Amino acid sequence: MRLLRPLFALILVAALAGCGFHLRGAGGNTLPYKTMAIALPETADVRIWLERHIRGSGGTEVIADPKAAEAVFQQLADNRQKSILSVNAQGRVREYRLQMTYRFRLVNAKGEEIVGPNEIGITRDFNFDDSQVLAKDIEERLLWRDMSNDLVNQIMRRLSIVKPKTPSRETD
Repeated sequence: MRLLRPLFALILVAALAGCGFHLRGAGGNTLPYKTMAIALPETADVRIWLERHIRGSGGTEVIADPKAAEAVFQQLADNRQKSILSVNAQGRVREYRLQMTYRFRLVNAKGEEIVGPNEIGITRDFNFDDSQVLAKDIEERLLWRDMSNDLVNQIMRRLSIVKPKTPSRETD
């Protein structure tokens, strides 16, 4: 019986490796650009998370000067909305919905579009209890933070998968 456990674990690991399974965020997020600038304020959450992911993926250097960068990340829209999802019989809020819609694109140093506008939408619902206002406020902030992290993961996946177009070759 004790000899079968390691054998079973080995078979399971081999099966997972054979099917192409890998943890989310592990590998595959290398960008096809050597240098990239992020046209966002330095204190913006998306910029902080995006810089961290780009530096962690390796191969791409984040630089401050957009004119010297091979690609410039531009935010087109960042809409965040909190709405009431349901109320109880007394008219008190029971559930909220958090919605985030983010649009971005990549341009080169001349301002020509490399990756066209992309839109990402993320939604989270959470229960609310007015007897636990402080705890629910903390939960809401954690959900917004998790949504921002998920947003940057999706941005990185899209930028690593999307084949960039070369504007100068399209005009030839």
